[in-house]
Amino acid sequence: MNEEKKELTLDAVMDNLDEVLGFVDSELENCDCPPRIQLPVDVAVEELFTNIASYSYTPDIGTATVRIEVNTDPLAVIITFVDHGVPYDPLKKEDPSLDTEIEDRRIGGFGIFMVKNSMDEINYEYRDGQNILTIKKKLHEEDE
Repeated sequence: MNEEKKELTLDAVMDNLDEVLGFVDSELENCDCPPRIQLPVDVAVEELFTNIASYSYTPDIGTATVRIEVNTDPLAVIITFVDHGVPYDPLKKEDPSLDTEIEDRRIGGFGIFMVKNSMDEINYEYRDGQNILTIKKKLHEEDE
């Protein structure tokens, strides 16, 4: 069962990152999200919004919508990012090699790698002229 979806639409610019994080954190606090879950969600939200703000509309400015919903069975937060920018599936980007020396690694790719490894689910689709990226994180660990 899902509760009401809440969403925020704003210009996809770095100056709005704090507003996006505040919006997400407010909803996480409303559902008593533990700090050890909130931190990786915040990191993922920051990475994904930053990517939209940095690359989706360059050099123009467009909007991004951040939608959040809480799934109650199992208790999980689902955050969806929607933009009308250049079609781009970050999940197709090859994961960075962790075996390579740091100074020899290619720049980029670690942010989405962290998101993929810290969320329970991540999905992308391009539909109706929109990039739609959804992350899901359970709010309680299975062993609790």
